[in-house]
Amino acid sequence: MNQTDELNHAIAALDKYGYDKKNTSGLEQARTPYQMETYLTSLDYNLRRLLILQEVVNKLVDDEKHKQRQQELLQTYRTKIIHLSREYEITFDQVVAIMQQQAEKR
Repeated sequence: MNQTDELNHAIAALDKYGYDKKNTSGLEQARTPYQMETYLTSLDYNLRRLLILQEVVNKLVDDEKHKQRQQELLQTYRTKIIHLSREYEITFDQVVAIMQQQAEKR
């Protein structure tokens, strides 16, 4: 019974270590500014590397905002086509075909 208790304590300690490591050691797990700052501080980057990191992060944020804006515009466009198809009682594909024909005439 004593060995079983020791084994259970050892397993619990390993689980806790794995849980703590998983929640504190990686940027993938960071969900708050504090967690991200803690991780980035642990990298011990000098100013030059931090500035490069900032530049890359800013570019990624801008790219992601652009993608999100494109998705919003596309969804708005789709919604307008759906409304037209309902208004004229034709299918979505028919509306798109008519729009394409009109664009080709120009």
